[in-house]
Amino acid sequence: MPRYWFRQKTFGYGATPNTWQGWALTITGCVALFGVVLLGPVIRDNSLRALWMVLGCAIVLVPTTTIAYIKTEGGWRWRPASSSEAAAHKNNGKDS
Repeated sequence: MPRYWFRQKTFGYGATPNTWQGWALTITGCVALFGVVLLGPVIRDNSLRALWMVLGCAIVLVPTTTIAYIKTEGGWRWRPASSSEAAAHKNNGKDS
């Protein structure tokens, strides 16, 4: 039985880290993406800088997202709010 690193979100789309491996993947992806963005201004040529940003972000985000998708228990899909949460949101938390 595979061990999942992420769990389904209660509301919305996607997943939330559930184990230290999930948190490590999330933090590593954020640090790598931050590094890509920080190195962008070092490149003088605008076209090369744009290429660096697009490819660098894709090289970081595609594998990170793919691993998170594979390691999520139950998969990703839109999960609407429960009826009580929807009512509270509709009333902006005020009692009628």
